[in-house]
Amino acid sequence: MAVDITAIAGQLESTLHPQKQRQAEAALRTEETKPGFSLALLQIVTTDSYPLATRQASALFFKNFIRRNWVNENGQHNLPQDEVATIKSELIGLMVRVPPRIQSLLGEAISVIADSDFWERWDTLVDDLVSRLTPDNAVVNNGVLQVAHSIFRRWEPLFRSDELYTEINHVLSKFAVPLLQLWQNTDNMITQNQGNAEVLKAHFATLDLILKLMYDLSTHDMAPQFEENLAAISGLLHKYLTYENLVLSGDDDEAGPLEVARADVFRVLVLYTKKYEEEFRSHLEQFIGSSWNMLTTIGPETKYDLVVSRALEFLTTVASIERHAQSFNNADVLGQVTEKVVIPNLSLRESDIELFEDEPIEFIRRDLEGSDEDTRRRAATSFLKKLMEQFEKPVTDVVMRYVDHFLAEYAKDRKANWKAKDTAVHLFSSIAAKGTSTAAKGVLSVNSNIDVLDFFQKNIAEDLTNADAEPLLKVDAIKYLYTFRSILSADQWQAAFPLLVQHLNSSNYVVYTYAAIAVDRALYLTNDQRQPIISRESIVPLSKDLLQHLFKLMQKDPKAEKVQENEFLMKCVMRVLIAIRDGVLPIIDTVCINLVNITKVIRHNPSNPGFCYYHFESIGALIRFAGPTHPENLEANLFPVFMEVLQGDVDDFTPYIFQLFAALVSLQPEGALSQNFQNLVGPILTPTMWDSKGNVPALTQLLRTMLPRGAEQIAAANQTEALLVIFQKLVSSKAYENYAMDLIETVVTTFPVTALDNYWLPMFQLMFTRLSNSKTENFELRFVRFYHLVSASVDRGLGADFFIAIADRVQENVFTPIYMNMILPSTQKLSRPSDRKTAVISFTRTLADSQAFAERYAKRGWTITCEALLKLLINPPLPHASDDAVIEDRDVDELGFGAAFTQLQTCKQATKDPWPEVQDVKAWVGTTLREADQRHAGRIGRFVGEKLDAQGQAALRSVMAG
Repeated sequence: MAVDITAIAGQLESTLHPQKQRQAEAALRTEETKPGFSLALLQIVTTDSYPLATRQASALFFKNFIRRNWVNENGQHNLPQDEVATIKSELIGLMVRVPPRIQSLLGEAISVIADSDFWERWDTLVDDLVSRLTPDNAVVNNGVLQVAHSIFRRWEPLFRSDELYTEINHVLSKFAVPLLQLWQNTDNMITQNQGNAEVLKAHFATLDLILKLMYDLSTHDMAPQFEENLAAISGLLHKYLTYENLVLSGDDDEAGPLEVARADVFRVLVLYTKKYEEEFRSHLEQFIGSSWNMLTTIGPETKYDLVVSRALEFLTTVASIERHAQSFNNADVLGQVTEKVVIPNLSLRESDIELFEDEPIEFIRRDLEGSDEDTRRRAATSFLKKLMEQFEKPVTDVVMRYVDHFLAEYAKDRKANWKAKDTAVHLFSSIAAKGTSTAAKGVLSVNSNIDVLDFFQKNIAEDLTNADAEPLLKVDAIKYLYTFRSILSADQWQAAFPLLVQHLNSSNYVVYTYAAIAVDRALYLTNDQRQPIISRESIVPLSKDLLQHLFKLMQKDPKAEKVQENEFLMKCVMRVLIAIRDGVLPIIDTVCINLVNITKVIRHNPSNPGFCYYHFESIGALIRFAGPTHPENLEANLFPVFMEVLQGDVDDFTPYIFQLFAALVSLQPEGALSQNFQNLVGPILTPTMWDSKGNVPALTQLLRTMLPRGAEQIAAANQTEALLVIFQKLVSSKAYENYAMDLIETVVTTFPVTALDNYWLPMFQLMFTRLSNSKTENFELRFVRFYHLVSASVDRGLGADFFIAIADRVQENVFTPIYMNMILPSTQKLSRPSDRKTAVISFTRTLADSQAFAERYAKRGWTITCEALLKLLINPPLPHASDDAVIEDRDVDELGFGAAFTQLQTCKQATKDPWPEVQDVKAWVGTTLREADQRHAGRIGRFVGEKLDAQGQAALRSVMAG
């Protein structure tokens, strides 16, 4: 059925209205299955008669459609080849005709396409781009360069490889010289149009993209074409670092074309100074001087923030190079640097205070250590830290004079001069901390020339106890504890922690949020024995009021976007629940009701991925620690709201829900599944449920948890085949092969052997086909692991002989090459102790009781199996030690909706030992072989003498002797 462009445009327009959005998106997802849907979206994008908002919505949907549907897990195109070819040919021309906002969205789609197709399946792209460049048409050039940037920027985080460097060289050979020529042409056009603001802005947009591409093309190595023209490139970089033109000046808040260009120049300078200092050295001095002049004359307006932070980053890079750093090694120079560069950019401005008051959550995100935001304060701090690394004592002496000066200013008039104290605290913190601050523990090493704790007691602590202190000074005090949390002793934390908790009651958004951040990090601190610095016993009495207050802060504005605005509060809830563990039992109902209510609110409009992650981790913590004693209560309270989420098609939440379902099921490892979960079996065995990348790991986890209690019911309900259909779907994909094998391992260890009579043959055929047609090293190891699981499970009616019999049904004698060429060599590559243990048990039971190895493979099979076993026993696997005390933290900075899968750490199930009865592996092998020798009338002893060399005989007899 053909697509209806008018109808699609109408649905796209409806997505812009919150009341119609979900229904319209569902209709579009149905429409997207029709051939030509993607081309219809592009047609809407390019048609001027549609409103700009509709065209932007079409570009956004196109980008997401491409991300979902361009290729499958194996890298093959999902769309018809003619549609693929049309998209590639149309996109470049389209980019030069649409407005910048749409260009940006289409650029992201092009980047997705390039991930799979460039360059070998799209080898005409660079030639096409170069052919469209013009000497003077900025609009066309900007569209072309936007495409190039969206593709080439992918290189920076990638590791060096032959494939990557082949791609880069392909691009440079065709694109580097035209790019330099375009830069020269653009420079000429800027010179010719210095009084024409509109034309100038268009060419500065071109300059912005050229500088971004100079960076992209230089991230791995300096292009020969750039090295040959380094003097001319340096001249242009310096020109636009110092370029002035009043017609390009904008307001004080927004960075204009000049500021953007300068920031781009500094980004290239930082890269070239770090990576190519030897080649770039002769050109560097002019940039150092210009940077200094800029930093000492530039104003405090926010439009200069990015330029200033990049300039400071450049000087920080320069200061890290010994020969350049020496120019700072002088007390007078260090004084000038501190006074004229560091202090002005580290001190609070009116715009910072306005942000603190008007957009507190934005203030916090910018201010937090580790934020991606380029702020003046962070850049100035980094510069000072780098100087201190080089000249610790001189920098300390100089900076401490300024710290004392600002503290004295504060002491003169505490109300009027509170900003002076803020500057003093930040200066002191900058030189006090050494090394990198970690997310888990903060600063681990401090400057030996100053006393961090003494400074806290004399200058910081008062702002934690004084109710009338300026809110920003309270934030400074909390941040000081947060930053130096690992430096404080356990006794000092016992005194400081109640003060942090008290500040959660502040009426100031930033103060109570920073208190929540510090409480979270303090509760995560552990000593060398991995025991918490702040004991569970000291937290439990505070937990009821603490949690109730945090929930109240989050829900004081009931709108979905406001409830989930502050992820730091929810992270604190999560941390408290993890810290108190089963101390939550007296308040289980209060906690559960609040978490359920928040779920009901945010499911309508998920907007903050970090908040949602911590929210579901909090529910996971509640299930983990309260569940063992209240399984029915939690299921009764949580199951209905989880089903509402699933029925509401909240795609971003479904992987979390399935993980939490698995956690609920695991609370009762024995007995039949509850009726709720029995009713869930059918829906989760529907193949379409497994189409979403995010669902696969979560559904696999859920099924593996349900099968030990539900296998009998599934078999009785004739749902076994549906389970094997899921296995077939997963095992055909390289991306999902681990989940396929996890699932099938659980199936063969939970279903009675006879219940799988009709499925053993197709199961083996699927695996053998994968090994034959598209084997990966990982899949081979998973297959070997599966073999050992079956071979070791003699007590379940399986074993090596069972495996061989099924393999013969697939193809007569196919087992021999598989065993010789795959199972034996790859067994030694197994790394997990539980896998090696299974392999030991597998080999031992094969030697002990396999008729096939005693008769059919008597010539060599028994011998090589014994040799493989002895190799494993050189370092016998140790019993698995489970550590339930520590739940690992994770960084969620990269979280976003639409991510493939995010593991909930509170729901992460420990690796189980499949053979807990076998503790001393070597002793068990000896006992098993001795008993088998008696059962088989001395056969083992006879084989040892006949089939092993002297060394092998001695080794195995030693094992059998115990």
